[in-house]
Amino acid sequence: MTRLFALVGVVYQSAAAIILIFVLGRILSPLAYANFSLTLASSQLLSVLMFEWLQLAGVRFLAAAMQDDAARLRSSLFGAALASALALLVIGGLIVSVAPPIATSVGLVGLALAVAQGATDLHFMVVRVSHRLGAAAFLLILRATLMVGGATAGAWLHGTAQAALLGMLGAQIASLIAGQLLHPHKLRRVTRPALLEDWSGFARYGMLAAGASVLHLSVPVSIRFVVVSALGASAPAVTAGFSMAIDLLQRPFAVLVAAIHTVNYPEVVHQYERGSADDSRAAVAHLLDFIICATLVMLGGLIGFLPDAGQLFVPAPILASFLQTSAAAAGFYFMHCHLQSTLAIAPHLTKSATRLVVVALCQLLLVLAVAVPTQAITGAPTYVLAGAIVATAVVIVLAAGPMVRFGATPRWGLAAASIAGAAFIGAFSAVPSASAIALVAKIVAATAIVALLAWKGRFLEAAGASRSDV
Repeated sequence: MTRLFALVGVVYQSAAAIILIFVLGRILSPLAYANFSLTLASSQLLSVLMFEWLQLAGVRFLAAAMQDDAARLRSSLFGAALASALALLVIGGLIVSVAPPIATSVGLVGLALAVAQGATDLHFMVVRVSHRLGAAAFLLILRATLMVGGATAGAWLHGTAQAALLGMLGAQIASLIAGQLLHPHKLRRVTRPALLEDWSGFARYGMLAAGASVLHLSVPVSIRFVVVSALGASAPAVTAGFSMAIDLLQRPFAVLVAAIHTVNYPEVVHQYERGSADDSRAAVAHLLDFIICATLVMLGGLIGFLPDAGQLFVPAPILASFLQTSAAAAGFYFMHCHLQSTLAIAPHLTKSATRLVVVALCQLLLVLAVAVPTQAITGAPTYVLAGAIVATAVVIVLAAGPMVRFGATPRWGLAAASIAGAAFIGAFSAVPSASAIALVAKIVAATAIVALLAWKGRFLEAAGASRSDV
């Protein structure tokens, strides 16, 4: 039940983010929403840049650490986080003040939001790997609720991107305070040699792995800049519809994969460090089953229900642009999440962080090489996203070697069933929901397919038990 609650917490966070996108799309003007979207994406990129290396190092080192080592590692992690936060505020503040890509006041709020998000994510990560999945899920639910309330209140009262971002900043700070009050982390003094040794270990693995994450995150941000800079204010409805599709479709895949890793990845690390080779392969294969099947069904669900969701929630001026780009955006993020997360499992376990950076850099360069001329020739965001899908698929084929050599194979019968289920659900996009009854019927049918695949996959059981009858 704890694993199920952990998944519910992350799914709730994803649903809250989707709701927030729709709400802000209606409250803010198209230009204000585009500014909000660009600032938020840049803030998240900065947060990853400065704090992701600590998150990755924390999960990799803390998941299999003994009690005394874990206490020391936690203290070292938070010390490094403080140093990263100070560096981000100083360097980022100078950049925003001297050569701001956006308004200075909005950029400063984005910097503060990046720091708050990094600190909160690190706190929640430590709770999670300390075998308190339920507590971490509760904190995620609390933060998501506060984020929706804060951003909506700011946008409603002032109607600006800055106000919405300030609401999100207040929610992050409140969540961090609540997390520390409910589940305080007792830090201890670490000797300088031990601190430097820990930081060296974090940096050797974490910084390179985080660099790969930054490069991967830069791919959709770069696509956004290519499209927005080309269209600019000349086509605000197209720009806003494209931005909403990018925002909406990124969150579900990222959060779903993060949720699966939250539940399963600590066990994978533990089996790799302390179990046999067969146990390690079984744990990785179980993780592959979960990720592949869940993302396939999500892809089908997004394609199948986005037309209905668009009609209900997307403002009319940007609806056409949203519907034109949403399916392509879903396909791109499906491929992107598997390159970033699924194929990276084996390199993360072996701490082959340099390979992660090379793969991410190849994706970024290849996608840009396709996106820039495509946008210049066609002027259509849909074709840009289609080109990004092809470029990412090429990198996936070239980067699959470590996972193939690792020897962990998913259950191909279950994967085939997931493909069939996803195709069936995706076909709902061609069936208009003429009434609420028709929409409910499609939801019930999709739910039944998901429940059947979940029952067959037995994803929340131990790795050995879930595969024993397959």
